[in-house]
Amino acid sequence: MKMIIAILRDSDADNVTQALTVDNFRVTRIASTGGWLRRGVVTLLVGVEDDRVEVAIQVMRAKTAPSDSDETQTTVFVVPVENYTQI
Repeated sequence: MKMIIAILRDSDADNVTQALTVDNFRVTRIASTGGWLRRGVVTLLVGVEDDRVEVAIQVMRAKTAPSDSDETQTTVFVVPVENYTQI
């Protein structure tokens, strides 16, 4: 299992979150602030089985609006999860 941590623009968050949910990914959305001029960003936490990591990233890529600048639109970290428990 992997944990995807995605930091994306606030303006893309609804589209990405909805698309991931429709594709049966569980998403935790956290409002955060950062980057140049402290623009609004959102951090998504997505627990994903190893074989679905690329699918989740493609969904995020497809639902992120293009930018007029060379600015990074989304930063994605994929980290291994050794164990998790749902209570």
